Amino acid sequence: MTDDWRTDRIGAALRGENPTVLRRLDATFAVIGDVQFLPGYSVLLVDEPGVERLSELPRAKRRAFLTGMDLLGEAVERACRRLDPAFRRVNLEILGNTDPFLHAHVWPRFDWEPADLVGRPVWLYPPDRWSDERFRLGPRHDVLRNAIGEELDRLRTTA
Repeated sequence: MTDDWRTDRIGAALRGENPTVLRRLDATFAVIGDVQFLPGYSVLLVDEPGVERLSELPRAKRRAFLTGMDLLGEAVERACRRLDPAFRRVNLEILGNTDPFLHAHVWPRFDWEPADLVGRPVWLYPPDRWSDERFRLGPRHDVLRNAIGEELDRLRTTA
């Protein structure tokens, strides 16, 4: 598979060509992150190409986006807690400083993280964490992908 889908993540998700999609939710796509130096890192993508800000959505879609962020955050929390006893918490962020489309980051945090970084924003991790091949999403993350997807399914049936 080529990385062409990375240039249009939302369009690729709408076409069924984005391999990181975990589940289709209301007005969003739950995807697992391209990098996994914090295992379980996931992203919520709005399902409308061209939408850059939460404020550009009608109120009902804003609520659907924020509900999707809540569901994905809880699914990551449940899956990571089950798979790693050092799980601490989940951080949720809507930033939009780099990618020009509405999305939310879901970062699991762990006790095994370096002491100088564990209580700080993920963005302060060294740049090599974002590009090192050993942290790239791959088949070794299938158990984690499945666990997050299953938690999303459970949460959606109880919501």
